[in-house]
Amino acid sequence: MDIASDKLASDLVLLDLRGMFAFADYFILANGESTPQLNAIADSVEEELKKLGVRLHHREGTPEEGWLLLDYGDTVVHVFDPVARNYYGLDRLWREAPALLKVQ
Repeated sequence: MDIASDKLASDLVLLDLRGMFAFADYFILANGESTPQLNAIADSVEEELKKLGVRLHHREGTPEEGWLLLDYGDTVVHVFDPVARNYYGLDRLWREAPALLKVQ
């Protein structure tokens, strides 16, 4: 979460999906306000986790589309612009999941 906040990501949420979801234990949701910021947030997360030996399984989306997904197996990082975040509604879809951390 600190990695994303270092790139000025907003509305950060860590959802605990353990026992609710078959393929991930945690979702991290973050907002960026522009295409360059979305890219910077995702690239920074990817770089820092790679340094720690955490392997990225899959990357989807583009900053131009307003969303990026970084799949690390047990943890999935979602980086959105505010319009895409509202459209996909993961906060609403997974409202039953406990939010372990929220940073506005």
